[in-house]
Amino acid sequence: MKMFRKQFGNLSRVSTHLSRNVLAARVAYRDVEMSTNAAPAEDVTSPPAVNEFRTGVTNPGDHSDVQVGKFYTIPLEEKKQIFSGGGLTKKYEQQIKTFTEACIMVRSPALELLHYIKNADLSKPVVRYVLYGDNGVGKTLSMAHVLHYGALNDFLLVHVPWAPNWMKRPKESANSATQEGFIDLPFDAAAWLIHFKTQNSKLLERLQLKTSKEYVWSKRESTPAGASLIELVEHGIARIKYASETTAALISELKQLATAGQCKIMVAIDGYNAFFHPVTRIFSDNKQRVTPDRITLTQPFLDITNYDWTNGVCILSVDKIAMTEGYMDSYLPRYLLGKEGFEHLDPFVPVHVGNYTEKEFVSYINYYLDRNWITKTQPGFEEQLKFMSNMNPYTLMQLVRSL
Repeated sequence: MKMFRKQFGNLSRVSTHLSRNVLAARVAYRDVEMSTNAAPAEDVTSPPAVNEFRTGVTNPGDHSDVQVGKFYTIPLEEKKQIFSGGGLTKKYEQQIKTFTEACIMVRSPALELLHYIKNADLSKPVVRYVLYGDNGVGKTLSMAHVLHYGALNDFLLVHVPWAPNWMKRPKESANSATQEGFIDLPFDAAAWLIHFKTQNSKLLERLQLKTSKEYVWSKRESTPAGASLIELVEHGIARIKYASETTAALISELKQLATAGQCKIMVAIDGYNAFFHPVTRIFSDNKQRVTPDRITLTQPFLDITNYDWTNGVCILSVDKIAMTEGYMDSYLPRYLLGKEGFEHLDPFVPVHVGNYTEKEFVSYINYYLDRNWITKTQPGFEEQLKFMSNMNPYTLMQLVRSL
């Protein structure tokens, strides 16, 4: 216990010393700034300068090992199209608003995925890629990097930004009208349909994809065979009661259309292991917790991550925080997916996402210095940040928030 208190005291002194250094640097920086003529304000609409921690290559398809550890900028219109419904962490969204630019670091796991996808034979059964790693290492942003590539290369995106939200904190739940003993999440399903439409509306208009059969929703409502997929999606958005059924119908149609060669699909589901968690936080009428397989939204997304279709790719992530307490002992896919989930995906290609490398860490610090989010302190402050964060991306982001 004495040793623990001693180590804790040392760490506290390091943190205090770091904060004092930063405060002193801020004061010095402000004094120098006030004593000289102020430089003109940076035009936030102009493209950022290319330097040692930035790259001017904004197309993910052109990224290679040359750009590893460098930040690239996503044009705001493309960011709005792809990520307006989710896909970036809340902390990263706040950073984007603060810096008025959407920058993602080019990292090896994303490049590995892009290499696989660009060299894949899409005429073969769909390949499943599973991103895994400890908390806060950047799985979501690696997926975002690949999603940006998919959007620019005519993939229809079937993207679930964070599957655990459906199992842990749904907007509303109701008994399914068509499947006895099942639970609908109508508002979540409608929100997902809006997200799908926002991401894919331009491509859907160009491809003019049609439904293969008639869908009868009630005695007075139906979607005829040969209707456009946009019409099907808009029905689910307008009639929230049928949003879950519409989602299932849409995904079934997409699988058929892709297999027929009329489109290609990129499936991306963050926190995929939530579909195989033993329980959810949703209660049935008899006050019992419902299992994920009794949620009507679960089955469509399990179907599209099966290998029984072609002309597509599946990028999935497994995450400890997708589980609840008591199920977080390991970040490995076999543990998080469980026997059922592992067998559902087997065979799949695992892609490990780790902490920052030395080069990535230096690039990250330089980016924040460039943005004046932190100011250069006495020599060695980077080593203190490295020690305190262990070069974990999320921990490092939390540490520099107060600087």
